[in-house]
Amino acid sequence: VEFEILPVSSLGRPRVDVTLRISGFFRDAFPNLISLFDQAVTAVASLDEPAEQNPLAAQFQKDYAHWQAQGLSEEQSAERSRYRIFGSKPGAYGAGLQGLIEAQNWESDADLARAYINWSSYAYTGQADGHSAPESFAQRLENMQIVLQNQDNREHDLLDSDDYYQFQGGLTAAVKAKRGEAPVTYFGDNSVTEKVKVRSLASEIARVYRSRVVNPKWIKGVMRHGYKGAFEMSATLDYLFAYDATTGCVADHMYTGVAEAYVFDAEVREFVEASNPWALRDMAERLLEAHQRGLWEGASEEMVDGLRAIAHEAEGKIEMGLSTDVKSP
Repeated sequence: VEFEILPVSSLGRPRVDVTLRISGFFRDAFPNLISLFDQAVTAVASLDEPAEQNPLAAQFQKDYAHWQAQGLSEEQSAERSRYRIFGSKPGAYGAGLQGLIEAQNWESDADLARAYINWSSYAYTGQADGHSAPESFAQRLENMQIVLQNQDNREHDLLDSDDYYQFQGGLTAAVKAKRGEAPVTYFGDNSVTEKVKVRSLASEIARVYRSRVVNPKWIKGVMRHGYKGAFEMSATLDYLFAYDATTGCVADHMYTGVAEAYVFDAEVREFVEASNPWALRDMAERLLEAHQRGLWEGASEEMVDGLRAIAHEAEGKIEMGLSTDVKSP
């Protein structure tokens, strides 16, 4: 409901200039917090402090001069220079990457960055009304050094949903496209608010990979759920691949491990083939795509040939099943 500006002397460090990329849900549910954060930005930007202690105020002055030189009025220049909250177009949700990943309709992470920027360049201020501000968003991306994704519970993980790679991965790719170098990526574990832990994104993905993705107990668990269980396995691989495509934080051995646990393990493959042959085909094709795009460089020729054979066999069974389903009695 309120905020207090602490003096730099009590912080023991410089202030931090933070940009938020909010979700559509956050925009709709918490307009009061958008307004509060915007007020805090305005207040900190107006402080008379050394540039090295208050980078937000220093950046505000730099941006203000830039927009003045572009012919904007004082009011317009000040407003643009305070933009720190961005999201998708009012009424829209997501970050624009899911369709590209699913359709394999991209050539490099620059394509993913472009889609993310187009989808995310709407500024939100105290009125919580979003308006297109691509130039301001691009300016913010050029100054970003760190991309952080917070998670407030452990009931799910980074590879449970497309939201994580879309938002954190998309922002990472966007910063790389604008700065010319990748930002440092972190994961904030806020599940225990008294003991917040911050890890590198690569470390967190490795934790999820070891604890769930190739954990035999988890695999046995999803196998109890038939079609949906096979789908969850396929979706997990999709999200792992998408995180790698956007951030490069997935190690080669993870693809090998998933291939061995999901596709080449006889028992698991038999389950997926019987319960959801579409998932078997999709997993084989996604692994092949990772190899073809250079994300999985350590794949052996034998494994690649095996994946091709499995994908073709699964496709044949799907087509045979469909033709049987529509066959006249």
